[in-house]
Amino acid sequence: MPKLVRFPEAASLGIHAAVILAGKPDVLVSARELAERLDASEAHLAKVMQRLGHTGIVDSTRGPKGGFALARPAGEVTLLEVYEAIEGAVEPAHCVFGTPVCGRKTCVFRGVTEELDARLRAYLAGATLADLAEEEETTDVGATDHPN
Repeated sequence: MPKLVRFPEAASLGIHAAVILAGKPDVLVSARELAERLDASEAHLAKVMQRLGHTGIVDSTRGPKGGFALARPAGEVTLLEVYEAIEGAVEPAHCVFGTPVCGRKTCVFRGVTEELDARLRAYLAGATLADLAEEEETTDVGATDHPN
C-alpha cells in the first residue's frame, strides 16, 4: 500500500543503523549483524555505512572481529546529520515537483508541503541518536499491530 511520507531507503538504513550503534556504545557491530537486524542487503548497508564513515559519524574497523561504532557521543549526533550525510543537504520544500510546473498563483497543496517539511526537519534536527537509543523496543520487528 502506498504511503504519503517516505524516506529514501539509504537514509532510513543509515538512521536505523546509527541508532543500533548508539545502543551499543562499547561494542563493534558487524555489517552482517546490522544487515540482519534491519533485513537489508549487506552490500547496500556497507555503502550507507561508508558514507557515514566519510562524514565522521561512524568509525569502522576491518577484520574478522571488526565492525562499526559511533565516532562521536550519541548525544552529539542528530538524525538530521545522519540523513544529510547520506542524502546531502536538505533544503526547504516549496513544490512537490522541485520546480513549480503548474503555473498557478497559489499551490494546490496550500502550504501543506512546507509545513510538513518544516516539522520533519525540526524533529530530525532536535532528535539525537542518544534520545532514540534509550527507548526500549516494545514491539516485535515486523509486527503490524502498533499500540495507539
